[in-house]
Amino acid sequence: MSIAIFASGSGTNFESIVNQSRKDNWPKSVSLLLTDREGAKVLDRAERLDVAHYLVSPKSFSNKEAYESAILEVLEEKKIEWIILAGYMRLIGPTLLTRYKDRIVNIHPSLLPAFVGKDAIERAFEYPVKVSGVTIHFVDEGMDTGPIIAQVPVTIETEDTLTTFTQKIQAVEHKLYPEVVRQLVTGG
Repeated sequence: MSIAIFASGSGTNFESIVNQSRKDNWPKSVSLLLTDREGAKVLDRAERLDVAHYLVSPKSFSNKEAYESAILEVLEEKKIEWIILAGYMRLIGPTLLTRYKDRIVNIHPSLLPAFVGKDAIERAFEYPVKVSGVTIHFVDEGMDTGPIIAQVPVTIETEDTLTTFTQKIQAVEHKLYPEVVRQLVTGG
């Protein structure tokens, strides 16, 4: 049994999880990257890290159920036990939620329930709040509404720019997410 990571973008969290899993020799490995976007930079990272990868474009399917059924076939073929979302920009539907109940995890760059959805870092910075952060949670049918597993606050200092604040958030993500995933998939 193993882990699949779903990502739509650059894949920095994908890479941090893969690297940590190899460094610590997790008993369950990251054996699959699934992306929904042709040309996503995460595909280059998967190539470089020698992780099997699949592009499943939702445009190729008539509806979400057909799309997720195709994904489910790949996951079952690869004996995937856990789905880890790392910048996957789609809501997970009933087909995957039913099959992977309590085994789909997401990371979000805010202290949920604040700044749900896209552009959370920018919205927190522009609001402005003094503290935002990183949340890791189980996935349910809502957008960023599943039970929270871990949260780490990140302070927005007066001298921070959007760039420096983003870097602070990503530094926390790259440390926290691999640790939480390891605990979940290894049971400790």
